[in-house]
Order: sequence, then structure tokens, then C-alpha cells
Amino acid sequence: MAFDIDMIKLVYANMAKRVDEARNIVGKPLTLSEKILYSHLWDGAPSKAFTRGKDYVDFAPDRIACQDATAQMALLQFMQAGKAKVAVPTTVHCDHLIQAKNGATADLKSANTTSAEVFDFLESVSNKYGIGFWKPGAGIIHQVVLENYAFPGGMMIGTDSHTVNAGGLGMVAIGVGGADAVDVMAGMAWELKFPKLIGVKLTGTISGWTAPKDVILKVAEILTVKGGTGAIVEYFGPGAKSLSCTGKGTICNMGAEIGATTSTFGYDDSMERYLRATDRADIADAANKVREHLTADDEVYANPEKYFDEVIEINLSELTPLLNGPFTPDLSTKVGHDMTEKATAHEWPLAVEWGLIGSCTNSSYEDLSRASSIAQQAIDKGIKMKAELGINPGSEQVRYTAARDGILGIFEKLDAKIFTNACGPCIGQWARYSDPKNAPKNSIVHSFNRNFAKRADGNPNTHAFVASPEITAAIAIAGRLDFNPMKDKLINENGEEVMFDEPTGWELPPKGFEVEDAGYLAPDKDGSGVVVKVALDSERLQLLEPFTPIKDESLKGAKLLIKAFGKCTTDHISMAGPWLRFRGHLDNISNNCLIGAVNAFGHKTNLVKNQLTGEFGGVPDTARAYKAAGVRSIVVGDHNYGEGSSREHAAMEPRHLGVAAVLVKSFARIHETNLKKQGMLGLTFANESDYDLIQEDDTFNFLDISEFAPDKQLTIEIVHTDGSKDVIKVNHTYNAAQIGWYREGSALNVIKRENAL
Repeated sequence: MAFDIDMIKLVYANMAKRVDEARNIVGKPLTLSEKILYSHLWDGAPSKAFTRGKDYVDFAPDRIACQDATAQMALLQFMQAGKAKVAVPTTVHCDHLIQAKNGATADLKSANTTSAEVFDFLESVSNKYGIGFWKPGAGIIHQVVLENYAFPGGMMIGTDSHTVNAGGLGMVAIGVGGADAVDVMAGMAWELKFPKLIGVKLTGTISGWTAPKDVILKVAEILTVKGGTGAIVEYFGPGAKSLSCTGKGTICNMGAEIGATTSTFGYDDSMERYLRATDRADIADAANKVREHLTADDEVYANPEKYFDEVIEINLSELTPLLNGPFTPDLSTKVGHDMTEKATAHEWPLAVEWGLIGSCTNSSYEDLSRASSIAQQAIDKGIKMKAELGINPGSEQVRYTAARDGILGIFEKLDAKIFTNACGPCIGQWARYSDPKNAPKNSIVHSFNRNFAKRADGNPNTHAFVASPEITAAIAIAGRLDFNPMKDKLINENGEEVMFDEPTGWELPPKGFEVEDAGYLAPDKDGSGVVVKVALDSERLQLLEPFTPIKDESLKGAKLLIKAFGKCTTDHISMAGPWLRFRGHLDNISNNCLIGAVNAFGHKTNLVKNQLTGEFGGVPDTARAYKAAGVRSIVVGDHNYGEGSSREHAAMEPRHLGVAAVLVKSFARIHETNLKKQGMLGLTFANESDYDLIQEDDTFNFLDISEFAPDKQLTIEIVHTDGSKDVIKVNHTYNAAQIGWYREGSALNVIKRENAL
């Protein structure tokens, strides 16, 4: 029986009429993405056609999902909204705060001790406000959502960029900042610029060593880490229908790595099989009644160039296994000879020290079963493991079923570490080194989604490569980055030459899923008597104070805080790893603000000039000095600024430290929205070369901020220390409502005022 089945049936009951009306208004056949978007308008029935990439639209998502790291700040904000209960079904999942070190049992016990106050806060606040709570160890949010909450044709937002994983079950599921989630929890509309549409036609059939992971690794190569920005990627074609539901989820999950708003697939037989296997036959039955509306109109897929803004075609029969990396998820290399040449040319370490399988991207039963078929061959053929191997099952249901069926036992025979059903190394929660900053140069291979420098283990010298679970297993066993399991032989313990056979596995467990305790706690029907406790002296939790508006006059004489050079992701702006423990304490976590960004002046991290003293210091310390002196500061950045996870801390921290504006060449979508929500200025250079005008001691005067209006450029005067000046134009994407957020100090301030009326 599905969660929230009545809500799902209501979505389907309204869908046919709304899709028909949208088709008439738009005047052409509709993609699946358009059907879902137009059937989830805040105002209900469609009344106008929206321009892709231009019009801001209010939507009514069906549900919200939050992971424990981001849920803290989201729920601290929601507590200020003046509501007794969340307005839509919402869940919290405790998966980020569990460090991988010694194995599942010990690591979970340690997390329940070290993060007890955070877990207790999240459980109590969930209980009070009608939120479903998934305990530590229950699983990784996106796998749990796919198993329990995702449904074809639905719309979901989540406070994690990989919320998009639910596209594998035909949803439009979008990662957002906590402030966006708070809007919807509080019963408000959720605003999004109507996305552009990228169609990916899949032909042929995957076979042999090639996996669904290779599809998205190839798409990342084609589109790069910013090629999907502002767009929904919709997969279709006979190749799409041949993929399993969890394979589709893997592809959608890594859509976050190309900057896509989300990715999705049309409802098909594999989704129906998955729904029935996960005890949701009622959803499958309901979906079958509106099946024609849960995929694009026939004309769209027959002539995709007419209906998508961009079309890519990939023949799965010709696709070969890929390794993407290091340091970026879009640098793609074919397994084998191509990797040998590239690794040698770039001096990437060929010896592989770790293989890691799991994360929200590849932790399904199918993923584990295919990887275990390679592990079983190593046992049968007498091949000794050369690297270490770590496994993170995606959920307790997956773990329990995989253990029952002997899959985990196969890995354990190779001395693999079975970590907790949690994110672990994928988000930097991996106690690999005691001193990661000074750790040696090395290579690892994993089936995760991101591989930025220091992402997994804090070591800037770790070269991380992304691959499918089966390729990860084979390379870990061989211990060589240039190993090609399709051609290369290994020497076994008897001195014999042996080769791996092709991997095999099960789309779904032959004996069905099974679990004793999934880890779910339902909230009280009436939470009015529940007390949410936050200790005043806590280092990890802090009740929020509303941000005050940035006054126009304070934007004269603003100082440069840092000019970030090159890639500046949310990991650079607000690191994860050991900093996760402060996600519920804004002041304490602000001590990591931009400490990973490379300063364009001197090319060092966490070392900037304080213009008030002439001395150099850390970025947070310098920002605090400006704030104490009543001086606003600004941050300057390069392309795709804020790429990476959805963490709103990357916007809240600079806001807390007195930063008024972030001026860059281009933004990643979620981060730009997060800046707007926190009442800051997110601006882009009208002329990208003006980035080069910015000098270390510059002062900024916003000349016409009093005239801040939609579709109107702003003018900034840059004053250099020699007295010379440059006047530049900057662009923004604020609409009238978003300018209202800025004028009132934050979007949350607007919500509080409206709820008080």
C-alpha cells in the first residue's frame, strides 16, 4: 500500500483535463515534462502558454523530501513561518550525518551518539509538524523516495540536488534550497522559471559491460557540467523503455551533474514492475488508467526536433563503459586503452586504492547484484583483491534483501567493508585519513555522482573516477585504472591467466523485497503538544533570527571580499565533510564560508586582504571584520558559480556575514535561487570580460539600486586604489516578487508577514 495514495489519485483525477487544456492553449502536442508542469500549476487549470527559459511560473508540488543535513536549516526556517503543520506530505531522511569508517554497525552506533541532539531535534520537529521521519540507517534519501514515494506524473521538490533521482519513476523532481521547501511546507506556491527542454533519444539496447550509468556519463561528456542549466532532460525511445526503473533513476540522478533542472522518463512497463515489486500495486493500477498522459504525445517522440530545444541521440548498442574524471564529472574516457593513454599523459595514478559502490546514484538491488557477479567471479577464479572495496546499500530494504540473497556475503568474502545505508564517502563522510590535507596522490573509482577535488575524503590529491558498479568492482579487483575487463587478463593465485565474464544480475529480487524494520516513524496526528528543544548553548543547533533588508545606502562603499578564480562549487563555498555537524547552527558553520574558493589574487584558498587593515586573513574572519565595521562586502566569481549540491548554507553564510551581492559570469540554477531567497543580490556581468577589471582593493558603488526592477540592468561603479574608476553594467533575473524578497530581507520574511495577515 502506497503512502499518500489519496493525494496521488487526486493528481491523476485532474491530469487528463489539465493536459487537454494545456495542449489546446499551447497549440501543439506536449512532451511529458510539459504535461507534468502544466498539470501542477498553482492556479490549477492552465490559462496561458509559458515561454521556456523566460516566464516565471508558480507551481504546486505534490510532496517534499529533506535529508538531515539540509533539513535542519529548512525546518529551523519553517518554525518561523507560523504554521501548525506542513501543507503537503513531507519527509525527513537521516542519511548524511553517518561517517563511514569501521563498518555499518559501529558507524551507525557512533553517529547515533555524536549526532544525537540533531537526530532528536529532527525527530521531534517532524513529529510536531506532521512530517514523516526516517531514522538513521533507514537508507539514502533518494533510494528511499524511489522505493516509497515517487510516482509517475508527480511533482516533488527536495532539499538535495539529487532529488532528481525520482525522475526514474516518471516524476518531475527538483532539488531546491530549504527556503523554497519552506514556501511549499507553509502552503505557498513554488516559483520556477519555466524550463527549456532537452530530448535524449535512446536507441538500441544495453548489453555486456555497459550499464545505465554509462548513458549519463556520455550525456555529461556531451553537455558538460553546465549544458543542462535551466532545462529538463527528457529521455525517450526504444532504448529508454529497455532500461530498468532503477537504471533510469541512476541516469536522472546524475542529471544534477550537468546542471539540469531535472530529468525524467515516460511511464512504461519497467516502472510498473518496480511499483508492484515495492508494494505499490495501487499506484500502478491508478497510473495505468491515465497511462497516455504519463508520457509524451506520440508526435513529440516521432519528430523530437520540433518539440525540444535540443535533441541528442545515443545508440545504446554502440555505447561502451566509461570512466569520468578526475575532479569533474564530465571528463569522459573509455575504459581500457583510452584511459591508459590519457592517464599516462596527465600523470594520473594508475594504481587504484579504493573502489566504492553505492550512494544515492547506484545502490539499488540491481546495482549490487551486478557488481556482486563480478565479485563472485573473483572468488571462483582465484583472483586476489588488489584494492579495498566499500559498499553502501541504498536502503534497509535493499540491504536486508541483498543480505538474505547472499549478495552482501559475496562482497564480505573479498573483505569488502559494508558501510551503513547512508551517503558516506559520496558526500565526504569518510574517515579515510587522519590528515587529509597532507595525504598522498592516489586514484579511487566509485559509482557515485560527484568527484570534485576533496569531495570523498578531503584529500586534494585523490583522483576520483566515476563508473558503473560493475566496472568499479572489476577495477577495484584488478587495482588498475587502465584495466579493461572486456579484454585484459589477470593472474590468479595459481599463476594462471583468467578473464572476467560479462556481469549478470537481477532487475528485481527473484524472491521479492523483504525488510524487518524499514526505519520509518509516522508523526503524531496532533503535534501541538510536542516540544522542540534547542539548547541555547548548543554548538550544532541555533534558532534563527530574521535577516534584515540590505539598505540602498549601504551599497555605496562596499568592499571586495574575494574574487573567486575558476570553479567555485557549493563545496568551495560551504564545505561538507566535518562541517556537516554545524548544518543547524548558522553562525558556527559560517566559519567555513568560501574557505575552499581560490582567491584570484595569489591563487591561495582562505587568504584574502582586509581593506580596512591592509592585513591578510581568512575569508570568514575578513567578512566578520567588515560586518562589525558596518561595511557591506561583495563576492565576485567565474562561470557556473554555485555548481553542485543544493545546500542553501552557501547562500545563508555570506548573507549572515554581511555579503550583499554575488557578481559572477554565470550561476548554477539552484544557487542563484538560494541567493534570491535569502534577500541578496545575485548578479551577472553584462560583459564577461569585466571580471578582469576587478582588483584586490576595489570598492563598489551601486549607482541605481534604488531603481531595481525586472528586466532592468544595474550599474556599478568600481573604484580602484589609484583613484581610477570603471563603470559596468550587470544583469539579473529577478522578477517583481523576488525583488520583494530582497526589499524585505528574505523570502521567509515575506511568508511570515503574509501568514500574519
